Amino acid sequence: MIQLYPIMILFETIKKRLADAGVKPNKTLGQNFLVNPGIYQKILAALQITPGDIIVEVGSGLGTLTHHLARAGGKIIGIEKDRLLAEYLKKEFPVNSRVEIVNQDILEFNPKSYKLAADKYKLVGNIPYYLTSRLLRTALNDWPRPKLMVLMVQKEVAQRITARPPKMSLLAVSVQYYSRPEIVSYVSRGSFYPIPKVDSAIIRLQPRAKGLEIRNFFRVVKVGFANKRKQLASNLARDLKIPKQIVIEELLSLNISPQRRAETLTIEEWQKIAEKLVN
Repeated sequence: MIQLYPIMILFETIKKRLADAGVKPNKTLGQNFLVNPGIYQKILAALQITPGDIIVEVGSGLGTLTHHLARAGGKIIGIEKDRLLAEYLKKEFPVNSRVEIVNQDILEFNPKSYKLAADKYKLVGNIPYYLTSRLLRTALNDWPRPKLMVLMVQKEVAQRITARPPKMSLLAVSVQYYSRPEIVSYVSRGSFYPIPKVDSAIIRLQPRAKGLEIRNFFRVVKVGFANKRKQLASNLARDLKIPKQIVIEELLSLNISPQRRAETLTIEEWQKIAEKLVN
């Protein structure tokens, strides 16, 4: 078991290390530093590190989680956008065979440049709100598929990502098409410095192999969610330019009521609709 500092000691340690690095938390970058030791344990448990695991860490910050990841046996590629923090981290991990620090925006990171193949690395990090949707889309669609993802996101976003019918959203469908997400734990706002305005949650995503041809699937899903107040058949007929009666007949052949709304459909039902109406 990794020994972690009590929360107040870690809080003071984080403040001192920020001062040493000459860094003031940047709201624009969503910099809120985790000061609750118990949450680090939950992240490590969810990530299930085995010796030799390659882990891409989003926003290594002061390297607190980075140290725990390395001690657990992982080889870490720490991506840090803030130049001052990146310089601090490179001093913290000088010529370390387990940790490589990269001063870069995570959205510009190219796993292939580090010879990271599908299912051969894990992704972890505390993700600011402004970055969440774009990072998920990039990691799940553009990068070689991660073996596992454990991310800290805003509580509300986590709930939207893991929603089930009848509370689905375009975000939920998009993430669940690529992965099986679950909420590991909720994290109170008091677990961070500075204290943010909202609570967070740890989510664990198990990416899955891509199924249906992607362009058609998301074309139909986006059409379905285009006007939430309209029934499914009306949205599909209008935006796919298919006579409404044909759409109704095809939906009925799939045992899907034309009167249903997009937020009530499952991933499997969207796949069937895409196959019928587009392919």
